[in-house]
Amino acid sequence: MRELAETVARLDAALEPIAKRPVDLSDPDWAEKMRAAEPLDEAGVRTEAEEALRALLGHYERGDDGQRAAVRKLFDRHSSFRWAVYLPDADFRTRLLHLSARDHGNDTRDELLALNDLCTQARADGVDLRPILREVAELSSTVDKYGMGSMRDILLRSAG
Repeated sequence: MRELAETVARLDAALEPIAKRPVDLSDPDWAEKMRAAEPLDEAGVRTEAEEALRALLGHYERGDDGQRAAVRKLFDRHSSFRWAVYLPDADFRTRLLHLSARDHGNDTRDELLALNDLCTQARADGVDLRPILREVAELSSTVDKYGMGSMRDILLRSAG
C-alpha cells in the first residue's frame, strides 16, 4: 500500500496544476471547454492513474476497515487525483465503490448528485440497485463529515 500511496501522491502532483487552473468565466465557451477537458490525457498519466485507481478500489473492496480508512485518507489528502481520476468503462458497482471511497469528496451535495446520476443510469440499464447499494454501504464510512449523514447512511437511504 505504501508504493501505491507514493504513486497517488506523484499523480496528484502532476494533476494539481490542471485541477487548480483558473477558469476564465468571461470566455463564452468556458463550460464547453470544461466538459471537453481530459486532465489525465493533458498530464499524460491516464494509464497509470487508472491502474492506481483500480488498485485502490481493490484494496477498498477486499481490505479490512483499516485498509478502507487508508484508501479514504488517500482520496482526502490528494484532491487533484480524486477530482481527475475515474474509470470510464466501470460498471455500477465499481463506480459506487469509487464514490464510497471518496467519502463525500469536497462537497456531499456533489456526491449526492453523482449518486443520483449513477442510480438513474443503472436503473435504465436494468440493474437491481438495492443489493449493490447495501453491499457497498457496509464498506462505507460511518462518519458524518458535513452534517448530511455518513456515506453509509446516504447509500442505505438510496437503497430504501
